[in-house]
Amino acid sequence: MLAKIDKIDAGYTAEFERPFGTSKEKLWSFLISNENFKFWMDHLEITDLSKGGNINFHYNDGSEKLEKMTIIDYQEGQVLEFEWGEGAVRFEVHENEGGSKLILKESLAKITDHTAKDLAGWHVCLIRFSKALNGEDNPIPEEEWEKWYAEYKLLVENSI
Repeated sequence: MLAKIDKIDAGYTAEFERPFGTSKEKLWSFLISNENFKFWMDHLEITDLSKGGNINFHYNDGSEKLEKMTIIDYQEGQVLEFEWGEGAVRFEVHENEGGSKLILKESLAKITDHTAKDLAGWHVCLIRFSKALNGEDNPIPEEEWEKWYAEYKLLVENSI
């Protein structure tokens, strides 16, 4: 399911919603585990899990370059929000019928040529997240991102 893009006063939001047949506690624990990031978003590393704390974004290009991102909002078991470029990324964990759900919301100051790439990237990360959470083998072919990029390119063009 594609993200939903909405125009807001401060730019745009892109929201992904994913249901899971697991407890809210298990979903949250998986989300904030540095050990589990390698399965779905290997660029991230939490160094201080608190409001005002840090998440590092490792470029993983051999340069050892990293970007420190501040945690904007943190509510144990429910919310993790951090800086992401000129905007922010917010993860919310909720109870849901039959389990739990994860909402990923990216705040975008503006739509750029990179927006569709970013959204396709988050989409593939969420596929990996789901597979890893369910204990499934995790390889996703490169063509998967390309497929979603084409979908998000159309979505973004129609949202402006």
